[in-house]
Amino acid sequence: MSRQPVYKRIVLKISGEALQGKKPHGIDHSVLVSLSRQIKEIRDLQVEVALVLGAGNIFRGQENTASKGLDMDRSVADYMGMLATVINGLAFQDVLEKTGMPTRVMTAIEIQKIAEPYIRRRAVRHLEKGRIVIFVAGTGNPYFTTDTAAALRAMEIHADAILKATKVDGVYSADPFKVKGAKKFDQLKYIDVLKKGLKVMDATAVSLCMDNKLPIVVFNLNKVGNIKRVVLGEKIGTVVS
Repeated sequence: MSRQPVYKRIVLKISGEALQGKKPHGIDHSVLVSLSRQIKEIRDLQVEVALVLGAGNIFRGQENTASKGLDMDRSVADYMGMLATVINGLAFQDVLEKTGMPTRVMTAIEIQKIAEPYIRRRAVRHLEKGRIVIFVAGTGNPYFTTDTAAALRAMEIHADAILKATKVDGVYSADPFKVKGAKKFDQLKYIDVLKKGLKVMDATAVSLCMDNKLPIVVFNLNKVGNIKRVVLGEKIGTVVS
């Protein structure tokens, strides 16, 4: 294992559910503190870090639409989900800065009183100056997930990889919590993820990464220290490339 980072600039994708910890919903402050300490570890290795956060801990757009039997327009539900990511981003910013890391929240939907509008060159400059950048409000468009937002932002800022933090230790052939004997993959090709319909990221995000040859590392967020292990090149989780 190298003691030097194998990635210079990363996008860390964290689901909203991860932020709720053991709570039924909302934000678990202790989870934010733990994640902030782990992010500081990799910042101390001179790795530039951008975050993309989900919103499932507050509001999941797709589960509140007419297609799920609820009378809410998909666009309305998705915009509500985007606003929920802003709440998560502000909470994370507060804890990161109290951990000693300057942080900027950049939003795809302009909310000038509380966050900077997303401007690609400004985001890159923040990263170069050692600031953590949190991208919120998805892509700013309905019908696109925060996975797709992570892929898009990673391309725009020329990240070396997307680190997809999940509650399992990689990509499996089926849900390991439901299917006994589900096979874990150490390596996967983008096309295999798409053909097999594996739950890594949504198809739009995976296709975008495939077209631009951006690796995705899927790993278990619940094991403290895993973010640093991935950045240092340890063979944990699943690499999609």
